[in-house]
Amino acid sequence: MNATEPRRRWWPRSVRAGAALAAASTAAVILVGIGWWVHHDVYRQSTQIAEEQAQVQLGSLCEQLRQGVIPVSTSAVPYEVVATGRRTAVASGGALSLAYPGTHHVMPTPPTTGVAALIPLTTVRIPVNRHYNPRDKFDMAGGTQRVMTADIGPDELSSDKAAALGVAADAKLRVYVVVLPYTAEANTKITDRVLLRAGLVSLVLIAAVAYFAVRIALRPVETIRVLTASVTASDPRERVTVPATGHEITALATTINSTLQRLDDAAAQQRRFVADAAHELRSPLTTLLASLEVALAYPERTHWPAAVTTAARQTRRLHALAEDLLLLARLDARTPMARPGTVDLTALALRLTEQYPLTELPLTLTCDSTAPAIAHGNLDEYERLLRNLVDNAARHAAHRIQITIRNQDAWVVLTVHDDGPGVPTEDAERIFERFVRLDDARSRDHGGTGLGLAIARDLAHRHRGTLTLTPRPLGACFELRLPRATPSPSPHHGRGMTCFTSAALRSRRTTR
Repeated sequence: MNATEPRRRWWPRSVRAGAALAAASTAAVILVGIGWWVHHDVYRQSTQIAEEQAQVQLGSLCEQLRQGVIPVSTSAVPYEVVATGRRTAVASGGALSLAYPGTHHVMPTPPTTGVAALIPLTTVRIPVNRHYNPRDKFDMAGGTQRVMTADIGPDELSSDKAAALGVAADAKLRVYVVVLPYTAEANTKITDRVLLRAGLVSLVLIAAVAYFAVRIALRPVETIRVLTASVTASDPRERVTVPATGHEITALATTINSTLQRLDDAAAQQRRFVADAAHELRSPLTTLLASLEVALAYPERTHWPAAVTTAARQTRRLHALAEDLLLLARLDARTPMARPGTVDLTALALRLTEQYPLTELPLTLTCDSTAPAIAHGNLDEYERLLRNLVDNAARHAAHRIQITIRNQDAWVVLTVHDDGPGVPTEDAERIFERFVRLDDARSRDHGGTGLGLAIARDLAHRHRGTLTLTPRPLGACFELRLPRATPSPSPHHGRGMTCFTSAALRSRRTTR
């Protein structure tokens, strides 16, 4: 969650409590679903059992009546037997015999016509008995009940059996058996109470298990947090302990150690950079200060033109070093590229070859190119990159420096090759570090800052390219590879984009 966003007040701050709440909430949803299913399944099965009991009771009653036997009134399942031509019930039992003793029968009289058959499950409205005060919780007076019925026709009873039952010889009997809903309801209520108690206990247990499980799982994280908090800028060497379990905490600890190592390396590099910069600044400042102090102490003996020349040379060196340091700071800060566009590197190299000052050096600077080489980027930064490579070659070349530009598939390849002593293989990468100058380079350095190659590589990376030292039998050869861009048909081919062609480059005046 973003630090600027308001914190949700209902959600706990602790990860342990949050995990416990989330686990309990998920479990509650699952348990409610299971409870709903169990509730309906128990009610369905209990109702089915009650129907089966009513059907068994119905069969037993019909068998007794066909034998001319009046069923007893003591029965767990309420029933009533009614007959045509009779006002009172032939027989009744269970709750019906208690609620309506010696009264008109409760159930409807069977029709006098029709075929006797087993009538499926139906509902019957039972009238209210105002003179009955029920003590039984299964009282059915005044309600609608589900019943199962069966008819016994006159042809199924002999005159003797009909007389024993107290009905006429041509009477039709109908047997009603009430399907008790109370057993299903009682079972369902008991099951609901059990499920509720078990669900509450389960939620508490699940929340507790989740809380302590997350607490145990976060112990390595807490250890990592304590060790990470002890890391300071003055002592960034502290590392967290990597658990041997191999789970996500191990990956987290490894990543944190890698991050701390990168921060330590960056801090060490920054300290070296500051120390090297202070050293490089101290040398021209010391020379400049000594020259001025001697001139001020002995003005009559000082050759003022020479003193001013020395001061100007050291000032220019300080100015160049300050510009290099500012450029490196801008590159490290990843500032947006100024004036992005497309640049013809062939035209840039030709212009630099024509204008590069070689009057004081016995060197020859040539450019070999067969076609325009267009690359995306900033003209000033490309010019700075190429000039740094040429400056480095000029300090080491014996007689000749050659710039070569070729288009290779999707790349523009630019090389700067000199015929100097070359660079040892073990120093091929070290020369791109800041303030790194080999012994030979330091002895022949006339105002170099030791930052030229480092700036050149940073500028190459800034333009999505690479700068490497390629092995050659003689001298040093630096290879610059940049993504190739398609030439633009007009000087302006997009908003904020500029194409620097050969004519445009020749019209620019150098200020270096």
